[in-house]
Amino acid sequence: MTGLPAISDSVFGSDAMRAEKRMVAANSVLAAVAITSLKVFVGVTTGSLGILSEAAHSGLDLIAAVITLISVRLSDKPADADHQYGHEKVENFSAFIETGLLLLTCVVIVYEAVKRLFFHHVHIEPSLAAFLVLFFSMAVDFWRSRALGRIANKYDSQALQADALHFSTDIWSSGVVALGLGLVILGRRLHSQWLIDADPIAALFVAGVIVFVSSRLARRTIDALLDRGPADARNRIIAALHSVEGLLEVDRVRIRRAGNRYFADVSVGLARNVTFQRSGQVADEVTNTVYRILPNTDVVVRSVPRAAIAENIFDRVRAVATRHNLNVHDVSVQDLDGRLHVEQHLEMDEQLPLKQAHDRVTNMEAEIRGENPEIASILTHIESEPATIEPGTRVERDAQLEDRLKTIAAEFPEILDTHDIKVKQVRDRVYVSCHCTFADELPLSRVHDLSTALESRFKQEAPELFRVLIHPEPSTDNRR
Repeated sequence: MTGLPAISDSVFGSDAMRAEKRMVAANSVLAAVAITSLKVFVGVTTGSLGILSEAAHSGLDLIAAVITLISVRLSDKPADADHQYGHEKVENFSAFIETGLLLLTCVVIVYEAVKRLFFHHVHIEPSLAAFLVLFFSMAVDFWRSRALGRIANKYDSQALQADALHFSTDIWSSGVVALGLGLVILGRRLHSQWLIDADPIAALFVAGVIVFVSSRLARRTIDALLDRGPADARNRIIAALHSVEGLLEVDRVRIRRAGNRYFADVSVGLARNVTFQRSGQVADEVTNTVYRILPNTDVVVRSVPRAAIAENIFDRVRAVATRHNLNVHDVSVQDLDGRLHVEQHLEMDEQLPLKQAHDRVTNMEAEIRGENPEIASILTHIESEPATIEPGTRVERDAQLEDRLKTIAAEFPEILDTHDIKVKQVRDRVYVSCHCTFADELPLSRVHDLSTALESRFKQEAPELFRVLIHPEPSTDNRR
């Protein structure tokens, strides 16, 4: 992944995150133990199915809290050789297990409620202790859901979000059970059988709440386990990527989630003559674009070479050369009687034997003609590409040579002045470099022609010169 801070350095991979997640999960386990124990005791002493169903629900919450604590600890482990994408999926799997336990509890509650309503009536003795336990559990559940929800939202933890959702629904279900017990008391005073049967009805309502919560949790959990991407994120990423400079097309965007992290595979099309370094820069921009939409994402970018719509004959020639890992320059194309004739300069390793170099050039030329049937001929000037640093000595300033060169430059009216003339000697060869000033608006092609002509004139007047290098400067940036 390029262009992003390492996950271990971000808030999502910090020690503080791990400590907070583990602390809130451990506190949730302790609270679940206390509440479940109280509900079981009061439910058994009162015979209330509503409280017993709540105790079963709380017992399930205890199991879920333990699973959450274990999953949080496991998911924080870094990636290893056997789990290259990390262990974050453990959170999603634990949420899946919690969903199954919730549904199993619903089956038991519905079975007992139907049996008490229609087949086996159980006498219920509501007590003050029952109400106190229910109200106490509601207060604890409120505290737990707030604490879990805060950390879950802060670190986008699905396991903690599942626990927070459980405990927030416990508040409502406990309230319904308390209401059911109150209706039982009222029914006995009013001698109303349907009010007396309010307790199993309340239990059915609790089961309905659990089913509702389970369906939401199951959907999110299954989506994560089946690698469903976040809603609308893919379309937003594709739309944002179209603004990245140099990108021709977006071939594919795939997103998967593991715990609180996302993994994105992005395949993009770049112009086929783009340099490898520029390709890396575009990949960084793509990565940063994805990161702005989905923070904490591990992004892998694959760049695919594409022929641009506006590609001309020069681009196509250079594209083939690049594919052969060859560097061409000074490409010129002439149109003679409707057929194109290409001339180009090609740099190759100076240590390469001529036969091997010629064979590589021949293969490249054949491929260029194969992709461009309108080309009738190709002439390639093979140059040696220096691969060694040659020791040289600076020659003392030769005022006479400088005057001769300036006199020659004066023959070209478009060359405004010549300055910074330097002479070096390398292996008994004389190298000359100078700066020439041209008008700002002069086309680069004309500047190149003038520089080439000046180099030729220098060598005519001073045959001892082996190489002449002319650096052109605009008149407004003349740094004499």
